[in-house]
Amino acid sequence: MIATQNRQLFDKLGIFAMNIISSPGSGKTSLLEALAGILKEHLVVIEGDVQTRRDAERIEKTGCRAYQIETNGGCHLDAESVAHALKDLKLEQNPCKIVAIENVGNLVCPSSFDLGEHMKVALLSLPEGDDKILKYPSIFRRIGVLLITKMDLVPHMDFDVDRVVQECASLNENFETFKVSSKTGEYINEFCDFLMKQCSALNTDRRS
Repeated sequence: MIATQNRQLFDKLGIFAMNIISSPGSGKTSLLEALAGILKEHLVVIEGDVQTRRDAERIEKTGCRAYQIETNGGCHLDAESVAHALKDLKLEQNPCKIVAIENVGNLVCPSSFDLGEHMKVALLSLPEGDDKILKYPSIFRRIGVLLITKMDLVPHMDFDVDRVVQECASLNENFETFKVSSKTGEYINEFCDFLMKQCSALNTDRRS
């Protein structure tokens, strides 16, 4: 299975890999730009889009390495396309600590596909509304992190953060929540610290 081979490569190199899933416009690329500004050479981003290199170009402008996968109509990434990206990135020669895979904007199709990641991360932005968790349970059952994004809009939105967290907890007993704003930087550092701890834990397990 190609996903298993991808994960074995990540494990061998001591790289923590996350699969970032959300609706279009939730702020995935903006989040990755903010992370890249902090993690710098420790982060490599694989971008998934139907067409264009626009998101990869945004990441590259931060100085972070990025690889664009164009699905040409496909609604999700698959393990084979990620495997090709990893081959071209040559992570053995150009190591990093974290690989972030930004999936195609969609809360349904990507949820059940294993790319070889260690963790699925879901974004839900305030403009999307606070009723999405139970409408799209498949992804929220599988995540290790829930990122509630665009928190700078709280004064302008009718969004019940507690409801979102509670409904996610009704589906999933093991996830972390971060309430972030890529615009203001709110809790971005804390999420970076979390990711680095995941990488450290992975390497501790690898050595034991």
